[in-house]
Amino acid sequence: MIYLDNAATTKPCPECRTAVARAMENSFGNASSLHGLGTDSLQIISRTKRTLLSALSGTKTPLEGEIIFTSGATESNNTALLGSAHRFLHRSNKSNKIVTTAIEHPSVAKNILRFEEDGYEITRLAPKDSADFVESLVNAVDENTVLLSAMAVNNETGFAIDIPYLYKEVKRKNPKTIVHVDAVQGFLKVPLDGDLISVSGHKVHSTKGIGALYIKKGEHILPLLSGGGQQHNLRSGTEPIELIAGFEAAIKAYKGTHEHFSELKNYLLERLSKMNDIGINSKEDCLPNIVNFSVRGVRSEIMLHSLEEGEIYVSNGSACSKGKKSEVLTAFGVSDKDADCAVRVSFCAENTAAEVDALCNKIEKTIERVRR
Repeated sequence: MIYLDNAATTKPCPECRTAVARAMENSFGNASSLHGLGTDSLQIISRTKRTLLSALSGTKTPLEGEIIFTSGATESNNTALLGSAHRFLHRSNKSNKIVTTAIEHPSVAKNILRFEEDGYEITRLAPKDSADFVESLVNAVDENTVLLSAMAVNNETGFAIDIPYLYKEVKRKNPKTIVHVDAVQGFLKVPLDGDLISVSGHKVHSTKGIGALYIKKGEHILPLLSGGGQQHNLRSGTEPIELIAGFEAAIKAYKGTHEHFSELKNYLLERLSKMNDIGINSKEDCLPNIVNFSVRGVRSEIMLHSLEEGEIYVSNGSACSKGKKSEVLTAFGVSDKDADCAVRVSFCAENTAAEVDALCNKIEKTIERVRR
């Protein structure tokens, strides 16, 4: 099996699996319990929070703020946006502008749509419309902007935004603007900053069902869930200690490097350049672990099934789209025709040049069979 769909989900690493099993066996106590087992669980939570705060910044200086654990990116994004909405929704003053992008995950985009239905002015910017996308986001912010929400790295193309610069410049223009960052694809790959930052475990070789939301020191959100008041009353419910332990282990064990991904991407592009009528949708401003390209004349569904016959697993875009037309690719200026035959390859640390060869060999055979 050759697995090249890591932007959709990653295989839990051995360190994660070991940590989960160990916690199940030895640290299964409720973190709210006052006995020793509860204390052990509470220590796992505290330790993992410290690990996350250091990992989020991408530097030697940890971010300052709080971490709440969630079920994953969708809950983190919803908590960030709906939990902070009390600060601006239904206010009577003129501050009613929200800036976002046309390439967001549905868990962000659909909440922005709800704000729009509530009467807020929404500015959605597409990369295809600007030579300097970050500057266009900054320029869209004014004294009436209450929220800016942008993903650090796009899940379909790998397009990356300089988030620390964006955050600094937005705050310079309007310190009151809340900055939310969907860092699901950027976590452990690029430096991050923001008032609210969403991450997910299963994108970095942890298990599904665990994610986190970073809340900058001084920020205040309202909880979506009411209950026992766990996690400072920000996310009630008994904490999944086993998954939290696995998340920390995966973060510490993460082996993906820009250099390795670049080698694989460059080799893939070299092989693709020798094929006829291939369009590259992941440009130089994209991270190298995600490569989106179009095999013209071969619909995505046909290509994916052909590759699967050879036990090679890739995607045609976001796993959440389930084969629907990608509005994200349209926002990058990809034609409908090219989007209909798009393939997304996404690497992890374990992928090799030999696997890229096998992928390309199968693509060539599929092209020969379908185009003739």
